[in-house]
This record gives sequence, structure tokens and C-alpha cells, in this order.
Amino acid sequence: MTAPLITLDRISRVYQTGRFEVRALDGLDLTVERGEFLAIVGPSGSGKSTLMNIVGCLDRPTAGRYVLDGTAVEELDDDGLADVRSRSIGFVFQSYNLLPRTSALDNVAMALAYQGVGHKERIARATASLERLGLGDRVDHEPTELSGGQQQRVAIARALVTEPALILADEPTGNLDTASGDDVMGILRELHATGRTIVLITHDADVAARADRQVHVRDGRLVA
Repeated sequence: MTAPLITLDRISRVYQTGRFEVRALDGLDLTVERGEFLAIVGPSGSGKSTLMNIVGCLDRPTAGRYVLDGTAVEELDDDGLADVRSRSIGFVFQSYNLLPRTSALDNVAMALAYQGVGHKERIARATASLERLGLGDRVDHEPTELSGGQQQRVAIARALVTEPALILADEPTGNLDTASGDDVMGILRELHATGRTIVLITHDADVAARADRQVHVRDGRLVA
């Protein structure tokens, strides 16, 4: 049997604010199988953003064990975490996080630079990724020259170009109108159909319903 892509075992995250402790996650367990499309759902303050940061190797748990694609994440130093982020995770954020005054092509190619990929191959792979998302005629456009939906497509192309094991999408439709949001969710569904593992973080029940499985976070724990 194939091992899960993600295993979180008794994960806790405690923040110290002066004399007080804030327990953002409290002994949380979660398994995500390879090829799964999972939605993590919860209101503001539930702990879902902290969970996303840990799954995305942007933060470390205070306690517990996290295994991503066979790697024990909690044992990695900062350089190791950065390497896992660049090679194993493709991020799609609500605010797109594109570099301003930089073309769509260079925004996507930048993800490969961190892996030491040569310039010619970076350009070829970034072009192919943008063409795959229907942006072959927008490769030279900067973010301000693109609609919100097109900017999110660039962000998805950037997430895909490194061929990561996991696509982590944080409120990917949050800044989009209904039609553009439906378009982005359709793209994620198509990617899932090709075998991609997708973890979607959202507070929107309608968006979460597009995933194959939902888990709900409240007070730092998973609830039914």
C-alpha cells in the first residue's frame, strides 16, 4: 500500500504573547492520501491558517510529527524546509503574490531558479506552464495588465511549473468575482483529475463542496 502524502500526528502550535499562551492547534491529526482533493474548512480564528502554514512548511509545530512525501519535516533545519517548499509544494494564494513590474513568464520561471534550473529550460517550462493555463498570449504581460482571474492563472502556472507533489491553495477564489472563481475551481478540478494532490483552505462552504473530502477546523482541532 502506498504511504499517504501527508501525515500529521498530534500537531500542536502554541504562540507566546507576553504572559499568555495562544494554542492555535491542539493535538491535531490529519492524513492526506496521494491524489486526494481535500478542503480544510473553518472560520477566522479556527486554526486553519496555522494548519496551512505548517502543511506548507512555512511554520513549525510546537509539538507533534509531520511527514510530507516521506520526509520528516520537523527534523529539518531552515534550509531543509526551504528545499522542501521549493520542490514538493506549489502555492496558490488569495492575493496571487506575483512580483510587480515583472512579466507573467518571469513570475513563473522564478520558481525554477530556486532549484538551479538553467535559464533556457526555465523559460521553456514556464512558457509551457502558462500555455497549459491558456495564457500563451499573455507571457509578456505584467500583473497590472492582467485581470484578477488571469493573475490567479499565472499563480497556478507558477505552482505547477516545479511539478510538485502537493498543490496548496489558500482561499484561491477569495479576491475573484463569481465567474473567475468558478474558472479557478474548474482548473483545480482538472488538475486533480490528472492525479494531482490538492489541499484547499477556505471558509466558503460552496468552494469547499467542490473538493472530494472536507475536514473542519474549530478551536485548533478537527471536528466532524
